Amino acid sequence: MSQVEQIGPGTFFQDLTILNQHGMHARPAALFIKTASRFAAEIELEKDGTKVSGRSIMGLLTLELYQGSKVRVHATGPDAEAALAAIAELVERKFDED
Repeated sequence: MSQVEQIGPGTFFQDLTILNQHGMHARPAALFIKTASRFAAEIELEKDGTKVSGRSIMGLLTLELYQGSKVRVHATGPDAEAALAAIAELVERKFDED
């Protein structure tokens, strides 16, 4: 996992690698949204030039994040760093699947 990088006031990103065996299917997507929703920060995911909201299950599923996929997570807002830390921890825990 990469470190959190700041790209502007209150705006950060972190590159993450999906580690769980089945990637981002409905259950991990729901956990991602639940985690992102705990924070006021706006969360977006970006893969291959496509950006989606971190609070949209359909958006998350359309990114086709399989095991080993790399995704950039953007967070903007007062608690953006904390949001990225919680999301990175969820990904590192393999969405509690493996």
